Amino acid sequence: MRAADLALVELLDFAPAEGRITLRDRRMLLWDADAFGSLRRELIDNLGTDVACGILRRFGFANGYRDALSTKALGAWPSDREWWLTCPALQAHQGKVRPQVTTLELDRAAGRFRLEVDWHGSYEAEQHARVSGDAAAPACWTLAGYASGFSTAVMGEEVYVVETRCRAQGHPCCQVVGQTRQAWGAEGDAIAAAYQARDLARELQAREAELQRTVAALSRSEGELRALRGEGPGADGLVVRGRAMAAVLELVGRVAQVDATVLISGESGTGKERIARTLHARSPRAAGAFVAINCGALPEALLESELFGHVKGAFTGATSDRPGLFAAAGGGTVFLDEIGELTAATQVKLLRVLQEREVRPVGATATTPIDVRIVAATHRDLAAMVADGRFRQDLYYRLKVVTVEVPPLRERKEEILPLARHFIERTCAAYKLPARLLSPEAAALLTQHPWPGNVRELEHAIEHAIVVAGGDGKLAVEHLPSELRAGAAAPVARLLDAAVPLEEIERRYTLLVLERNRGSRVATARALGIGTNTLWRKLKQWGVAPGDA
Repeated sequence: MRAADLALVELLDFAPAEGRITLRDRRMLLWDADAFGSLRRELIDNLGTDVACGILRRFGFANGYRDALSTKALGAWPSDREWWLTCPALQAHQGKVRPQVTTLELDRAAGRFRLEVDWHGSYEAEQHARVSGDAAAPACWTLAGYASGFSTAVMGEEVYVVETRCRAQGHPCCQVVGQTRQAWGAEGDAIAAAYQARDLARELQAREAELQRTVAALSRSEGELRALRGEGPGADGLVVRGRAMAAVLELVGRVAQVDATVLISGESGTGKERIARTLHARSPRAAGAFVAINCGALPEALLESELFGHVKGAFTGATSDRPGLFAAAGGGTVFLDEIGELTAATQVKLLRVLQEREVRPVGATATTPIDVRIVAATHRDLAAMVADGRFRQDLYYRLKVVTVEVPPLRERKEEILPLARHFIERTCAAYKLPARLLSPEAAALLTQHPWPGNVRELEHAIEHAIVVAGGDGKLAVEHLPSELRAGAAAPVARLLDAAVPLEEIERRYTLLVLERNRGSRVATARALGIGTNTLWRKLKQWGVAPGDA
């Protein structure tokens, strides 16, 4: 493995449901840069510049030292030099700075280390200038500490990286020099005193083993708790984030414990069969078969035979007795999808099955008792069909002992991105492709689309994007199907096409401006005349959290 192969997003494990981000069992955090700048100002104002500098240097040192230990454990590095190069790679991945290494001499056995680096776009220099104005001395304290701690871990002896020029002083970029403590000569003692590096390194080493033991114990405990709560990964294969679907699942959980007939209604593609399977899986019949049939996919003669079975000679081609799906699902669940497509004759026969709990195979003279639960689903308005005489009223009421209504995806916007990420993960695994991420622009477009085809349309859109995108990188707007892109640049006038709440108009307009600014929160906030923190809170509320372009 080489430092150039390092991809932080592949190394991090994001578990938002648990409130954790981990890197090889180490808990990581995301901090807002402006908040860090405010903390920096508090330290300077209350403790003075020298004390604040020392605190932040030591914080950076500990951070870099720990990151070095984590990257060492990632795999076999071809050399100590390649291991050290993960330091600037991580700093870039973490959004701290864009390092440009101009000199690197590293020979651990000989104790020789020499480093010269240009830092471009330092977040710390920007924050210092924001909260304190122009600096009289170099101000990238945590970054220098990070590089010092990382280098110390790699070399196995004290190394200090000192900033000689800083953007906060007005220079085009920051410049640093790194050497071992011995190479710094008399100056090294003064630097070491500020870092207290020997004590820091010894403490970090002492706590590493203790941390590993604690992490292992916590992992075991969390696994046991999840098992007790029945929160296994991918339970029911459903992704639920909003109140509407949570209420549906709560109802399904209650209904599953009794043997009542259930009618699931909802638009095509909302996941009605998945709900039916969940109901079966949570019921006492879970050990039995789940048999699904689409009532609209077969002609009447074949459908009757499929459902009820037939005897030898019942019709041309019936060369032997064949049990129907009701018999095959004995002890389990029969799922009748698109029940509204049944013909009048089949409706009569199904009604008898529900009333008598027995079936008569086609061509037979005797009936056979059945032991199944019936779950039906439809995208049609059965009540209207009853009123029009197209669906039997008695069958309708037999089916709708309990009705579960699955909301369309456009009413579950908080689930669009979690579902999209679920489909990305599943599709990449199926095609044996590396994991992919959504670009901020693509994520914003997904949340704006009305999804007339619901979850099924979203799944197909993600599969399309992954196939079109090919190689590595994020899934971008241009990878999505054309019908999604066609609605992406709708004029602001479309916001007023229908009477919608003011909050919805605000959401649509904000996402439109975000898209036109290529996902940049800073540019979008400036265009809207609001703060970036305000914009972030709104995007998070709407299920969109892009980074700056």
